[in-house]
Amino acid sequence: MSVDASTAAGGIAGMSGRQLTALAAPLLIVMILAMMVLPLPAILLDLLFTFNIALSMLVLLAAMNTSRPLEFSVFPTVLLLTTLLRLSLNVASTRVVLMHGHTGPDAAGKVIEAFGHFLVGGNYAVGIVVFVILVVINFVVITKGAGRISEVSARFALDAMPGKQMAIDADLNAGLIGEQEARRRRKEVGQEAEFYGSMDGASKFVRGDAIAGILILFINIIGGLIIGVAQHNLSFAQSANNYVLLAIGDGLVAQIPALVISTAAGLIVSRVGDGENVGEQLRVQLFGNARAMLISAAIIGALGLIPGMPHFAFLLLAAAIGGLGWWLLQKTRQEAVPAAAPAAAPQNSEASWEDLVPVDVLGFEVGYRLIPLVDAGQDGELLRRIKALRKKFAQEVGFLPPPVHIRDNLELRPSAYRITLKGVAIGEGETHAGKFLAINPGRATGVLPGTATREPAFGLPAVWIDEAAREQAQSMGFTVVDAGTVAATHLSQVLQTHAAALLGRSEVQSLIDHANKLYPKLLEDVVPKAVSVPTLQRVLQALLDESVPIRDLRSIIEALAELAPRTQDANELAAGVRVALGRAIVQQVFGQSPELPVIALDPELERVLTQAFVGVPNANGGEPAALEPGLAETVLRETANAARHQETLGQPQALLVPDRLRGPLARMLRRVLPQLRVLAHAEIPDSRTIRVSSIVGARS
Repeated sequence: MSVDASTAAGGIAGMSGRQLTALAAPLLIVMILAMMVLPLPAILLDLLFTFNIALSMLVLLAAMNTSRPLEFSVFPTVLLLTTLLRLSLNVASTRVVLMHGHTGPDAAGKVIEAFGHFLVGGNYAVGIVVFVILVVINFVVITKGAGRISEVSARFALDAMPGKQMAIDADLNAGLIGEQEARRRRKEVGQEAEFYGSMDGASKFVRGDAIAGILILFINIIGGLIIGVAQHNLSFAQSANNYVLLAIGDGLVAQIPALVISTAAGLIVSRVGDGENVGEQLRVQLFGNARAMLISAAIIGALGLIPGMPHFAFLLLAAAIGGLGWWLLQKTRQEAVPAAAPAAAPQNSEASWEDLVPVDVLGFEVGYRLIPLVDAGQDGELLRRIKALRKKFAQEVGFLPPPVHIRDNLELRPSAYRITLKGVAIGEGETHAGKFLAINPGRATGVLPGTATREPAFGLPAVWIDEAAREQAQSMGFTVVDAGTVAATHLSQVLQTHAAALLGRSEVQSLIDHANKLYPKLLEDVVPKAVSVPTLQRVLQALLDESVPIRDLRSIIEALAELAPRTQDANELAAGVRVALGRAIVQQVFGQSPELPVIALDPELERVLTQAFVGVPNANGGEPAALEPGLAETVLRETANAARHQETLGQPQALLVPDRLRGPLARMLRRVLPQLRVLAHAEIPDSRTIRVSSIVGARS
């Protein structure tokens, strides 16, 4: 069976670019290995040595222009391939040198001849010294340092993985990032650990390459002298002139690319920072300090004035550095000059309604050091987080909260912030831009250097640390978050706590308009015919007051349609709606567990409370006046003890009471025990089993 050339060419042309790319790496490795066993002509050696030099420069420039090590994650593989390429060229050139070295210095090609003559002036003693110096620089300084950095980085990356994963989960749970972003970050954390581990092993390639270069050089010299004297009847001096120069040229043409690749490896693993390449960091951090440059110029100039010193070189360099420092200083002063103040308003202008500024429903005030976090011109990260928070709140709670109006407040401390609701402060905290908050979730060990504080949202013990201590804190079990995340998490917690106050008339009307698009007939029959908009607002606020989401607006409207003909009392309507939402409420508290561990009332206490609450109106939401102060204090104390017992057992804090006691008890306990959920018997689905784990008695 024969295949003609046109058919073969058509098959190759039919291959996609991706398939050809996939074949490139295996073909390259096969060609590199083939060079070790197949003889190569001198012209091909010239091309391959030139390609090796060009490849090393390409790798170095790529390493300098990366902003993060993971942007060059293929570098360990590139390191292996370039090392293998150099060794293969050494083997191929050794074969040519030993076979044809007696013919002259150009026996192994023009590139080796140029390195042997031009770089060391044809003096093989100088060549040997230069070669040894290059090997020492590569092996002892660059490769050893890069290997040590890779080893330590790999260890720290592995130790910090659990803390980084916890931080990603915390951002995901707080709504600061989505599931796709969380997956991307988890993948990046794993890739970082794999990269530094690979670099730790790949650095051994360069060390082995340096050792192999020394051995190959002396093998070539000794072998060439023996072959020249014994086989080709050359004198010892002539053999040394030919073979030693060829061996040195061969060694130099391989060691210089090796030195470049080692430098690239050091640049990759020693990268610190994110978002800028090496050149940009050097420009900003080293050559962007005007004071340092002016002082350096003064010192260099003073040295140049000392008798016997090369005045021209020192003074010329001092003038250049001083001029650059002066230019940077002038530029900094121009940028620091504030813009001209706007013209003042006329003093005799009349007051108008435009002077009346409405109160922000939801405000976020910051000190002047936190302005970069909320400045759109500086790409403030807190702005993006607030947008994500409002979206997550709407998805979880069931309505879109009012926009957050952000402004600076010079009366606050520089790093403080304040959350306001209709002009009243409902939350305050402090966050330090550029630092990180290490939060102890309860299982962290060790002491961190920094400023001890409390996490503002949940009051957990925490420490403000610098970025340098971030990985150490994560390895010790702390959850480390940045300054923007601290403020955003606090804002999220405040939104959840004050959800009822955020549901104003305009939000209810927007909710109705949105529901009209989904089920218009149902809403038309209930609102406002059976239930007025203000009553609907009070019902929804009553649900939100007890952390019941209003996402299932359809079930709420259907329940109101059944209850409205019997009562218009908002609390009674809310109690009936809770029964309709019972499955969702129980799932919110207990999850999917079929067994519900709850706190129950002692029968005697239940009887006393029933007698006290019978006939007492509760439409105003206040505490029942018929309950004796001593009994109320006992109930609060015993309930608090039972709630702490549930928390110790790792169980939800839920009190199960008869239906008619649920409302009054919930209002009485809400201020003292905000985490306690009070459930009625009618709210428990038939598919769940109740298990009483704590009992609240009338007497301690």
